[in-house]
Amino acid sequence: MLKTYISLQKLTIAFMVLIFACSNVQGQNTPPTWWVGVSGAANVNFYDGTTQTLNNTLIAPTALHKAFGVRPYASFLIEYRPTPIWGLMLNLAYDGRGAKFDDVVAPCNCPVTLHSDLNYISIEPSLRLGFKSNNLYFFAGPRVAYNINKDFKYTQLKQPNTVADFSDTKQYQFSGQVGMGYDIMMSKPSNLHQVSLSPFISYQPYFGQQPRSIESMTIQTVRIGMALKFGKAHQAVVREAAPLPMVVTPRAHEFNLAVRAPKTAAAREVSETLPLLNAVFFDAASTSIPSRYILLTNSEATAFNEMQLQQPKSTNTPGRSAGQLNVYHNILNVVGDRMRLNPGAVIVLNGASAAGPADGKAMASSVKDYLVNVFGIDGSRIAVQGSFKPHPPSEKIGGTKDLDLLSAENRRVDIESKSTALLAEVGGGMMKPVQYTNSQADPLDSHVVLTVDSAKQLLKSWSVDVTSTSGTTQHYGPYYADMVSIPGNTILGNSPTGDYTVTMTGETTNGLAVKKENTVHLTRQDETVLKGLKYSIMFSFDKATTIASYKKFLTDKVAPLITDGANVLIHGHTDVIGEPVYNQKLSESRAQETQKVIEAALAAKGISNVKFDTSGFGADTGHSPFDNSLPEERFYNRTVIIDIIK
Repeated sequence: MLKTYISLQKLTIAFMVLIFACSNVQGQNTPPTWWVGVSGAANVNFYDGTTQTLNNTLIAPTALHKAFGVRPYASFLIEYRPTPIWGLMLNLAYDGRGAKFDDVVAPCNCPVTLHSDLNYISIEPSLRLGFKSNNLYFFAGPRVAYNINKDFKYTQLKQPNTVADFSDTKQYQFSGQVGMGYDIMMSKPSNLHQVSLSPFISYQPYFGQQPRSIESMTIQTVRIGMALKFGKAHQAVVREAAPLPMVVTPRAHEFNLAVRAPKTAAAREVSETLPLLNAVFFDAASTSIPSRYILLTNSEATAFNEMQLQQPKSTNTPGRSAGQLNVYHNILNVVGDRMRLNPGAVIVLNGASAAGPADGKAMASSVKDYLVNVFGIDGSRIAVQGSFKPHPPSEKIGGTKDLDLLSAENRRVDIESKSTALLAEVGGGMMKPVQYTNSQADPLDSHVVLTVDSAKQLLKSWSVDVTSTSGTTQHYGPYYADMVSIPGNTILGNSPTGDYTVTMTGETTNGLAVKKENTVHLTRQDETVLKGLKYSIMFSFDKATTIASYKKFLTDKVAPLITDGANVLIHGHTDVIGEPVYNQKLSESRAQETQKVIEAALAAKGISNVKFDTSGFGADTGHSPFDNSLPEERFYNRTVIIDIIK
């Protein structure tokens, strides 16, 4: 409604100028030729047709057809009456076309309610036809409407309420109207200033009033209202023109090149905490456990201990250890070991398959058979279930992209338990984590981070030249994102230290050249090995899991490990499903919300001298923790990673 208020405010100012201009005239006491005023009315709206696809994420289970509603109409008007017989009318109006649909019942025996809130700014020029003998008049003409609001409110029993925008809404409507009115004169004919109160009624047929480019929703409207008009009985001799609007030429965007020097160029020994994804993903058309999962023999299972997974030492990538995937692929062995150590713990295996609950239950039974036959777990401690979809599923209602990837993620067996020895220590549905130590040779904070604001939106591409004081230049790029990073040791080469000039060159989308400069100082610390802690939290597809799920974990487990003077790196990531711009914003939002939770916990303990480096990389494959070919890799890419450097 803010847009509506701003639009009406602009119309109010414009008509005040028009009324002032029209009042500065001189002449004789004759019937007014020009009238200005305002009107208010009730739009009685009748909907017909079919409405089911509400937007790209919500499709009603049952189509809705009829709707009825009464919404406000308000206009500024001007009339030109050179004779009593004919004239011209113009209304600039706020035009409410909302309604409530007749309730329907979904197949789940759930009542469905839908309210629309379509609103427009309309321009309605009309031909006016009157009579010499009385003040009755008729009018007819076109209607041009600009959509300013397309909200709907959807309610379905057993489902959360949804307030969102209709998709595929037409920006403009071209239709018509016919109507009649009656001028009740409120002033004596001899008065110089004339006032008229005019009740009116009009009809806008469904022609041209199909507000969406999909389906067949149409609107008919009967408008009943009252107009208040003002005229001056004189002949215009001199008319003062209304002041012309000021034309403001928009300034060109001023790009900035920000260069963040590395906090260190040293290697780091990291104690890493890995949340275990409590799901096993199955190959299409197979109910057997995929071969990429590590399956043991009976003798190997007898000797298996979860602590074995906490010992590996390997050089990893700037993001997270490739060894993490090996830890996850031991998920069934970890569950078997934990169930042996906790004989009171029970689990439920929920198998989900688009082929049906029977297929999902067969997948769950494969997992149960492995735990029973290999680890010797009592079968009564393991329940199996089958369904069409997991909870929460990887899906976007109405989406048409990446359906094969989403389908692979929904073909899985979820492991659920109320035992804290198995699950629920981290939050967000993740299993109790595994902790181990890795050597991280090229951490992200050893990179030079370059940021060019609005580069993704306003530049075709950009590159950088890094020039040393001796004149040697290294070229990097082209880049297309707002933020990129270059390892500090790559720039240094064999030099122990150096000062560099960083020159960014790019081209805007309209062909203009852009050039910016900055400087950076680098120092190598190859002999230093810093100590660090790494934690990560994971998210279900899109927004199904929120930071709130991890608040206790971040407050009670992570924040107490951050000491005064520490550096904390928080980096958000997503998988490759979805639009890049949306994924970038989602990763940034999750990282920023994580920082807020940690900052609040530190403030409660009186710790404020902590430096945060928080950013989001979206689906950038150059920084993604994993590939995106396997469902579990995409799940692990939906993450926020927290590095604590003491």
